[in-house]
Amino acid sequence: MNRNDRKIAIAALCVAVLVSVLLFFSEGRTPSTKGKELESKRQSTAVRKAKYYGSYASEQRKETFPFDPNTADSNQLIRLGLQPWQVRNIYKYRSRGGIYRKKEDFAKLYGLTVKDYRRLEPYIRISSDYLPASTLIKEERQERDTLRYPVKLEENEHVVLNTADTATLRKVPGIGSYYAKEIVRYGQRLGGYVSVDQLDEIADFPQDAKKYFVVEDAHPQQLNVNKLTLQQLRRHPYINFYRAKAIMDYRRLHGNLKSLQDLRLSKDFPPEVIERLNPYVTF
Repeated sequence: MNRNDRKIAIAALCVAVLVSVLLFFSEGRTPSTKGKELESKRQSTAVRKAKYYGSYASEQRKETFPFDPNTADSNQLIRLGLQPWQVRNIYKYRSRGGIYRKKEDFAKLYGLTVKDYRRLEPYIRISSDYLPASTLIKEERQERDTLRYPVKLEENEHVVLNTADTATLRKVPGIGSYYAKEIVRYGQRLGGYVSVDQLDEIADFPQDAKKYFVVEDAHPQQLNVNKLTLQQLRRHPYINFYRAKAIMDYRRLHGNLKSLQDLRLSKDFPPEVIERLNPYVTF
């Protein structure tokens, strides 16, 4: 080999050695680098999962606040203590056109316990936008009836709540045929009014109309809580299923009740419920 050929051969040999060295180091480092990246990703995923499920599983973080199940978003529902799969079921129900028209509809949520429903029930607020459209027709009829019966009571005139019929009730300013029927119907369900404030228990009752009503010599029909069945008890507006069951359980375990105070240890009979129900029961 002449001088030039030797130089070319030596240069080629150097390049080959350099390439071999680079390949050796790159192959030796790649597995460890990739392993570190995979391990980092696994740790990051584990941390995120731990944070999510750890925060959700914490019972003490459950909150209670007014909410409408027709519009509440996932963050609000999770804060209320619902499971993620329950939130998904609510979204599916709403996406298919489902509407919660009353509080009891929310109790049908799959997996919702009695304890959780009782905790959330006082905070459920159903917007009037989700009421049946037929209520608009009732309001229109009420307005027409008001025009049809222009003779209304004066400021100093009153109607006796328990004895007035629908024709008399329509003379009250702001009361049309719809609310006149509702007043009579609710009074029958109660067994008679003992206070004008009970009109507030009728949905969207006009407050300005209350000043025209009085209650005189109230003698409401009373329920014998020691003789009636569970189904008969729960027909009263102030006795739901759980209160009726509490009464039946007390009778089964302790015998007849002598007073509603016998139920004061039941969580379904707080003092305000006992006070409101007292005029309507006998023993």
